[in-house]
Amino acid sequence: MQKLLLLGAEAIAQGAIDGGMSGVYAYPGTPSTEITEYVQHDELAKERNIHSQWSSNEKTAMESGLGMSYAGKRAMVCMKHVGLNVAADAFINSAITGSNGGLLVTVADDPSMHSSQNEQDSRFYGKFAQIPILEPSSQQEAYDMAYYGFQLSEKFRIPVMVRITTRLAHSRAGVERKELLDQNEVVLPSNPKQFVLLPSIARAQYKDLLNSFSGFVEDSENSSFNHYYDGTDKKLGIIACGLAYNYLMENYQDDDLNFPLLKIGQYPLPRTKVEKIMEECDEVLILEDGYPIIEELLKGYLAKEKVRGRLDGSLPRDGELNPNLIAKALKLASEEEILEVDKSIADVVANRPPAMCVGCGHIDAYDALNEALSDYGIGRVFSDIGCYTLGALPPYNAINTCVDMGASITMAKGAADAGLIPAVSVIGDSTFTHSGMTGLIDAVNENSPITILISDNFTTGMTGGQDSAALGKIENICEGIGVDPDHIIVFTPLKKNHDMMVDIIRKELAYDGVSVVIPRRQCVQTTRNISLNEKIKELNLR
Repeated sequence: MQKLLLLGAEAIAQGAIDGGMSGVYAYPGTPSTEITEYVQHDELAKERNIHSQWSSNEKTAMESGLGMSYAGKRAMVCMKHVGLNVAADAFINSAITGSNGGLLVTVADDPSMHSSQNEQDSRFYGKFAQIPILEPSSQQEAYDMAYYGFQLSEKFRIPVMVRITTRLAHSRAGVERKELLDQNEVVLPSNPKQFVLLPSIARAQYKDLLNSFSGFVEDSENSSFNHYYDGTDKKLGIIACGLAYNYLMENYQDDDLNFPLLKIGQYPLPRTKVEKIMEECDEVLILEDGYPIIEELLKGYLAKEKVRGRLDGSLPRDGELNPNLIAKALKLASEEEILEVDKSIADVVANRPPAMCVGCGHIDAYDALNEALSDYGIGRVFSDIGCYTLGALPPYNAINTCVDMGASITMAKGAADAGLIPAVSVIGDSTFTHSGMTGLIDAVNENSPITILISDNFTTGMTGGQDSAALGKIENICEGIGVDPDHIIVFTPLKKNHDMMVDIIRKELAYDGVSVVIPRRQCVQTTRNISLNEKIKELNLR
């Protein structure tokens, strides 16, 4: 294959293109900007119709990438390290939802703060999310890891982080390309509830994530990016991570390194290789460009014989602690005795799952939406966080995702970019002003063929009826952002209006652009709120 002279950032872009990517979502930030710019100007990317327009911010980028992954296609999200703070809500939760199509999150860190306000190490975020991390030591590895990362993501159905630093991103080297892979077709998730993070589902998904971790470790143990080089001088062992491996080898250009060396490029750490170098050598020098994350981990490894807790199974990795679990860890009670206590509690305390209130306007809106979508098939509705999230449950079965505040619009956009048309977003009035407006900007900028239902009940309902910042402003906000006024439609969600609501939604589903439908009816729990009623009357919202 052709060999190219590329920046590290460009090598990642080329690896993702050759690896079958269908879209890159990003907000510009040094030293990550060149990844997306390379895709924007690459002829093969244009020929393959790879999405590469900028997002409003890192959070909308992360959510749009997750939406494309939901639809089964391969997507990459790019940002600098401080941008990951903005995207953290969606990023952390994406580890719980998992991915469908391969999903890479490429983060460019900036040690020494060449153009940044701090030098945080994104490996901590990856470790916090408990997902695999790839850290290249060269431009060739940057290409290889982007190419391979999609396969790793699809193997475990999990997002994968690629972490680079400024020096690698902005230096050039020759890169040999691999075989060009086909892009994925649109294939919806096999588990229809996977992306709906209601607590009961999220708990099960989190257990799946924890259970997958041993597979991540095994893959890391066998990874070609992690290599143990034996040495004759055991006085010192060296662990070199990412670009630090290159810095080390610059001091040993004649291959006269006699110390054992463990090169790390894939995380979680390959534990057997780490333990080998720790046992063989008198002391170990750890070279990592960023925070001392491995150094802290290894100090934990050294104490492993004396320390018990969640890592060794003395306590469960998930859920809250309680007196029974502590008793088990202290060997004051057996597993059987604890199970008996838990069973007796379950027999007394009945399970009461949450449900939408009788007379709630969300119910009538969902009934109309379900009928309007009946000709298109399931899997097209991206929801948000609020009372309406309960539409995922029977008897409605109306929504397919719930990831974080504001993600419904951007995930619908990403799915539409992937070819899932029509795609529908359901978001509440308060959530819309919290985090939905930026996603709407992205959708308007690209005239995405999505239909957005902003279910307006005049309040922040799920948390008890607090004031909504959206009261009386939704149409003006949408028009100001750029939605065509002819496609901003308000109706009252009542059973007597069912046929009219279905007709409106069907019409907007067929529209090739951004449309906003606003089912508007006061939350039944706030009808006695005198202050709210006066505001509604003053704004003439009835």
